[in-house]
Amino acid sequence: MSVAGPVGYAFNRTRQTYLATQLSVAGTYWSRLRGLMCSSAVNFGTGQGLWIVPSRGVHTLAMRFPIDVVYLNGDKVVVYMKENLKPWRLAAVQMRTSSVLELPGNSLRGTQTQVGDEIEIAVGRAPEVNKQ
Repeated sequence: MSVAGPVGYAFNRTRQTYLATQLSVAGTYWSRLRGLMCSSAVNFGTGQGLWIVPSRGVHTLAMRFPIDVVYLNGDKVVVYMKENLKPWRLAAVQMRTSSVLELPGNSLRGTQTQVGDEIEIAVGRAPEVNKQ
């Protein structure tokens, strides 16, 4: 993944599982605009993610692989999800959303993440205990 900037993790507190242990943060205009465009699925595998903040929706233009998208409100509670969003698509805009997590396809199914789950996002290394 080619997004520069802080790296952290996303942990689903409700399900007690990691969504991403190598979470890049897209917090500037250009990093949010670029997102995962022209990235390779090989470079965006299990455990990786991109947190786009602020954001109310995403696109997969110029992408080559499907992603799972998690829309979070200001309290980092899941308010909407889109599984396996295919390349060259526009995802729904959700006005109650303040940030979006992009994850490798099938991440949500594997972690059983649901609308209403509380997500912890932190910059820095993920704790080693119970990493999945």
